[in-house]
Amino acid sequence: MKIITTAFFPLLLAPSLLAADPLIIASEADWKKSIAASEGVVIKNGVAEPTGKTGTLRTRIHKFDQKRSASSLVIRQSAIWQNWNPIENLGPPNLRDAPVLLTVGPDNYWMFGRYGSLGNLHSRGQKGGKKTAGGRIPLPGRRPFTPEPAKLEGFDIPLQTTPDKNQYNAPGGLKKGKGGYHAWQSRDMKTWVHHGPVTEGFSKWVTSAEWVDGKAYIYYDFPNDQDPHVYVDDDLTDGEPGKNMGLAVADPSHGSDAGFIRDLDGKMHVIIEDWSPISANKRSWDSPLAGHAVSSNGLNGFKFGPPAVDNRTKPTGKVATYKHPHWMKEDPKRFPSNIAEYEIHEPEQEAYGDWAAICIGGQYYLFGDYDPAGGHQMAVGWFTSPSIDQQFTWCDKIGNGHPDPDICFAEGRFYLATQQRTDYVSPGPWVESVEARIGVDTDNDGKINTWGKWSELRERYDYIEGFSKQVKRTPAQLDLSDLPAGHGFQIELKLTDTTGNKSKPMIESLSLSFE
Repeated sequence: MKIITTAFFPLLLAPSLLAADPLIIASEADWKKSIAASEGVVIKNGVAEPTGKTGTLRTRIHKFDQKRSASSLVIRQSAIWQNWNPIENLGPPNLRDAPVLLTVGPDNYWMFGRYGSLGNLHSRGQKGGKKTAGGRIPLPGRRPFTPEPAKLEGFDIPLQTTPDKNQYNAPGGLKKGKGGYHAWQSRDMKTWVHHGPVTEGFSKWVTSAEWVDGKAYIYYDFPNDQDPHVYVDDDLTDGEPGKNMGLAVADPSHGSDAGFIRDLDGKMHVIIEDWSPISANKRSWDSPLAGHAVSSNGLNGFKFGPPAVDNRTKPTGKVATYKHPHWMKEDPKRFPSNIAEYEIHEPEQEAYGDWAAICIGGQYYLFGDYDPAGGHQMAVGWFTSPSIDQQFTWCDKIGNGHPDPDICFAEGRFYLATQQRTDYVSPGPWVESVEARIGVDTDNDGKINTWGKWSELRERYDYIEGFSKQVKRTPAQLDLSDLPAGHGFQIELKLTDTTGNKSKPMIESLSLSFE
C-alpha cells in the first residue's frame, strides 16, 4: 500500500464550467488526481481509508472563473459493511432451528422458529446438522413453574409469565403446537411475547418471511430443499397458521433455502440455492450458484433471470449424483426419487446458501452460509449489489459454525440472527468517524482564505412504511450555506476508526455541490 503525498497545486478546470457542476470523486483514478496531500491514508480498491486508527487528506482546489457558493458536501462510504459486533443470541431461548426475522414497523418486531421447552437455564447450541431440528439447546436444571397473569407495556392482551423472565405467553401461545414454526413478537428486541404456531408439521422448513399490505408471507420449502411454498397470514397473534397458498416458486433446480425480498415497486424477489454445479451433500447443502426470480405478487408467477451469485469454477462436462434424505419421504408424489444430478466443476468451489436479503437506500445485501473451499470452516458470508438485478459481489464473513442467518432493521440498528452461539448487531454500513471542513478562496489568489468549521458526518437509517426489508438511507451530508462565495474550494477530511471491530471509515465517493 502506498500513501499518497502529492505536492499541492491548483486543479484547473475548463472555463466553461457551469455553476451547478459539482466536484465528484468516485473512482480510484479520481482520488489519485484529486488529492493534494494526505497523512495516514491509502487509496486502495477505489476507496480512501486510514492505514491506522486515524488519517487525514486534503483535496486540490476546485476553481471557478466566477464566484460560486457551495451548497453541500455528500460523502458515501464503501458498501462492504464490516461494522458488526457480537451480542448474545437474539430472541427467546427456546426458539429452535433457523431463526426468521420480520420487521413490521417501529416497535413491532417478529421472530419465527420451532418451539422448544423452557427450563431455568438455556443456551443456544450449534445446530446438530442443517437438516435436523436442532439449534437452541436447553440445559439441564429445570424446576417446576406455575404461570401467572402478567402485563407488559405495549401489549393490551392477557399475558402469562414463563420460566424465562424475558418471555410471555399470549392467548395464541397457549394453543397446541402443530409441528412447525411459531411466532414471537417484541417491542424492543429484548422481551418477547409468544403467539403460537404459524406453520404445520409438513411446512416446518421455513426459510423467509416478508410483509405485504398488512399481511405476513411466510415461505417454506416442501419438501426440504425444494420448491418454496407460502402461507399468507393476516393475524400472527391468533395461534393458527394463515392460509396455505401452496407452491410459490417452481424452481427448475434442486436446492432452495430461499430468501425473499419485496422491492419498492412491490415486486417480490427470491434468491434461491441452485445445486446444479456441486455435490451439495458434501458442502453443507450449499452451492456457488444462487438463482434469482421475480414475481408481481409473491404468490406465483416467479420468472427466473440471471443468477444473483455465480462463483462456479470450470465445468468438466461430467455428471455425477448424490442422495437427499427427505424428498421421497416428505413428498413422494412429486419426488419419486432422492437422487440428484450435478455437473462436476474443478477446482473445488466455494459454497453459499440459506439466503436472507435486505436493502439499504437502494444498496442490496445478501447474507447466507459460507462454506469455503479447503477447510470448510463455516461462517456467515455476505454479498452486495447496487441493484437486485445485477450480480452480487463478495463482501466478507463473520462467525464460526453453520449459521442459517436472517437479518432485519429494528430499534435503529441492524440485527443478524444465526444458529451460531453468537448473533450480531450493527449501526449500519457507515463507520465512524468522518469529519470534514471546506476551505474557500475568496479573492481568487489561488489560496484558501477562509475555512469552515470541522463537522462530523454520518448516514442515518429509518423504516419505510409498508416494507420490512427496505430501509431508508439519509446520506452523510454537510450543509455549506454559511460559507462565503469564492473562486476556489478545498475539502479536508479526518478519518478516525472508533470501532472495536475490523471495520474502518472507507470513503468511496464524495460530491461537493454548488448553487
